[in-house]
Amino acid sequence: MKRLLILITLMTMISSCANSQEPTDCDMAEKTRTTKTLNDRQQIEQVFRSMCDAMISKDTVTLAALHAADFVLTHMTGLRQTKREYIDAIVDGTLNYYSAEHENIDVSIDGDRATIVGRSRINAAVYGGGRHTWRLQSRLTLEKREDRWLIISSAASTY
Repeated sequence: MKRLLILITLMTMISSCANSQEPTDCDMAEKTRTTKTLNDRQQIEQVFRSMCDAMISKDTVTLAALHAADFVLTHMTGLRQTKREYIDAIVDGTLNYYSAEHENIDVSIDGDRATIVGRSRINAAVYGGGRHTWRLQSRLTLEKREDRWLIISSAASTY
């Protein structure tokens, strides 16, 4: 009889929780995590878009702000450039970007690190070559430092 009363009490409690319209502490924690991730995802995607816009407009202030001091770019040729070398190449016309049409921006977040795989059609003239539209895949690694997402590495390839 005692077991039956305990079982009925438990079932009543479970039923009332399941039918409750009030959010539980677990629901609120999950919503907070989702909102934080969503905000981070939006911020990270915006970093990628801002980087592309700054490359096109040769906006060195924005480029410097988006890239960490220890940033390294690996071109599809295997050439590696530091942040300073990369920005200088944009300014001096070694790397000329004219437009970017984003086909896909995939963001993965793991704590304070994130990865973007962006696929874009980039119209550019690089290293003295003619102007051409490239199907460029950029794989960026970002790190959250002092509440800001910074690009710490980028690897370019075609797709």
